[in-house]
Amino acid sequence: MADTVLDVRNLQVKFKTDEKEVLAVDGISFQVKQGQTLGIVGESGSGKSVTSLAVMGLVSTPGKITQGEIYFKADGAQPKDLLTLNQEQKRRFRGGQISMIFQEPMSSLNPVYTIGFQLIEAILQHPDISQGEARRQAIARLQEVRLIPSDEELKLEYEQENPDRAVRSERFSASTDRVISQYLNQRKQEMLKRYPHELSGGQLQRVMIAMAIACDPEILIADEPSTALDVTVQAAILDLLRELRDQRGMSMIFITHDLGVIAEIADSVAVMYRGKIVESGDVWQIFANPKHPYTKGLLACRPTLEKHLKYLPTVADFMEEVKTEEGKVEIREKSPTFEQENGAKVQRDNLAIADASASPLLAVENLRVGFPVSNVFGKTKRYIMAVNNVSFEVYKGETLGLVGESGCGKSTLARTLLRLIEPMEGKVTFDNEDITHIKGKRLRQIRQDMQIIFQNPFSSLDPRMKIGDAVMEPLVIHKWGDNAKARRDRAADLFERVGLKPDWMNRYPHEFSGGQRQRVCIARALALKPKFIICDESVSALDVSVQAQVLNLLKELQSELQSELNLTYIFISHDLSVVKFMSDRIMVMNKGKIEEIDAAQSIYREPKTEYTRQLIESIPTGSLDRIQQQQAGRGLIP
Repeated sequence: MADTVLDVRNLQVKFKTDEKEVLAVDGISFQVKQGQTLGIVGESGSGKSVTSLAVMGLVSTPGKITQGEIYFKADGAQPKDLLTLNQEQKRRFRGGQISMIFQEPMSSLNPVYTIGFQLIEAILQHPDISQGEARRQAIARLQEVRLIPSDEELKLEYEQENPDRAVRSERFSASTDRVISQYLNQRKQEMLKRYPHELSGGQLQRVMIAMAIACDPEILIADEPSTALDVTVQAAILDLLRELRDQRGMSMIFITHDLGVIAEIADSVAVMYRGKIVESGDVWQIFANPKHPYTKGLLACRPTLEKHLKYLPTVADFMEEVKTEEGKVEIREKSPTFEQENGAKVQRDNLAIADASASPLLAVENLRVGFPVSNVFGKTKRYIMAVNNVSFEVYKGETLGLVGESGCGKSTLARTLLRLIEPMEGKVTFDNEDITHIKGKRLRQIRQDMQIIFQNPFSSLDPRMKIGDAVMEPLVIHKWGDNAKARRDRAADLFERVGLKPDWMNRYPHEFSGGQRQRVCIARALALKPKFIICDESVSALDVSVQAQVLNLLKELQSELQSELNLTYIFISHDLSVVKFMSDRIMVMNKGKIEEIDAAQSIYREPKTEYTRQLIESIPTGSLDRIQQQQAGRGLIP
């Protein structure tokens, strides 16, 4: 263990339920080297997070570590088996020498306390320091994660805001230094006084990183720290973690379901499937020459900007599970072939957009949507423009991709098109009818033809309602069909169409996986045979393999085999690679305005604005060229 910080041997974790024992982690072994990053990758349920909780000593009932050893070696000390320590001894290691960043920062922070209070509290848990020193360290950590500007940047900011005082500083240096010191302290304290709801997702994740590094840990475990973030924010978080790792010489375990992200940050990789490590090695070896079919499937199922596949590969295309005569499950490799679309095609041949005389299904003219900001007397002081003078058209059978960072106005635009939000100005025409100001019965009729699929399928479904009833609910509201049997038959047909069994109609949402719940939401959106569907970040929260299945389903429903549906999509995402796979044209939004709109291939090959170029460059591609650049910078090229 000369340069090994963590050595996990034959680890096994079981969860006991009323029905049976579930083997969540099945005899895995791995090592983490000093100053390097181990990436653990796999789908939800593969055992990644349970492994990290076992290392932290946080596996709780009904879970239990039933086997194994976890040796941790601090700087210059003898290795210790963490599993033999009592709770008080584990607490001294946890947070101090081994710390963790969780996936959802808003769930990890207490909404009733300021971030300064929570960060100072974390610092005071371990070293024997005063309240004042803990506050100073909290500010230093927030500066280290670049949530508070450095002292030099704050001084420059002060001079830019007060040019006259900066000129006089030569004569009155002592008094000016005092004023600058007060300004710096005020700016630093402002961030400590903020509450979690006042920060963006990327800022909250930086707070969690500051907490994790507060006590100078030897190992940092990052459990899906960038999954819910925009690609640009994700890229910034990955850059920050790399920089902190290299500056501090600490080791890191980075957990994710996305091999593209692993390529950006890891030195070695362990691929987990059903509680086992099915393949491991350095990052170059895994990406250049994957051996296990599961690894090949994970690498293939993420959309890429270079290839033009008609449908995305899934893990099931590369492997199948077969029961042997002895009753064991055996993985057998398959050799899939994939049909590529002609890369020169800009739009599909059957699009009405190719016909100059065709009228658009949806036309938006000079649309403006603002949210009021009130003064102390409750009167509107000004408006924050979420959608600012936006105009575009969508044609029958087309998929228009809508891409941009969080806060750019994508979801507000989508809800305004469906009249869930009232516009301030502008005009929305749907199927040659002005729907900007229609109300009552006619609006309800129009909504039969306009549907939306939301990002979080669990939040979209009533947990007390059976999924069959959820799909039939729109049919009941709009009095579709002659009787209950006709509506149930329609729901059963929809279940089959989206790849679910009609026998499952009496089950509840919690009995399904995330991908299956999203299929239920798609079935519900299709119930009234709409002409137009908005997919609002409908795959962002899913594993890459499940994401591929849902994207393929949406494409199949729009294909020639499903031509009777005549579907038109607006597909919203912050990930340009996903949008490019789905879309005929792409519209890029930034700060409520359209940056550019063009054919999907043209946006990628010849982006017209710097903002679009930044979105493209931020996508974690997992390309061998990028891995080579990363490894060359650290002297780790094989």
